[in-house]
Amino acid sequence: MTELLELKSVWSTHEVFFITYFSKRELPARAYTYSNLTKYPLKVVPMFFSVAKVLRKERPEWVISDGAEIAIPVFAAARLLGIKTMYIESVCRVNTPSFTGRVVYPLSDVFLVQWPELLARFGSKARYEGGLI
Repeated sequence: MTELLELKSVWSTHEVFFITYFSKRELPARAYTYSNLTKYPLKVVPMFFSVAKVLRKERPEWVISDGAEIAIPVFAAARLLGIKTMYIESVCRVNTPSFTGRVVYPLSDVFLVQWPELLARFGSKARYEGGLI
């Protein structure tokens, strides 16, 4: 979420909402929050159904994620609902792919890495468009 907030100049003129983890930091007005999957991995199944309900309600054209595990049930639900997905591998991932990146790669319509060294670690769908953050 932190990296997506850094890209606010790109999305600020669009209608957006966030699906993110509970946090003590200030969140955008339209945010749906969930328990952290790292702490509660068994919640992935009920979270899938919950985020699918959110996506059906909100009807986004795109789902965009920058790396947290919450992207896994969100991308799965988006794929099932025919919503386009874009994954941006975290800027801190220079040489090795993240767990989330590996899982959502096949579910992504657009898959971006922020370091050219990562291109070889993913398939032909991965693109390097320069550092985004």
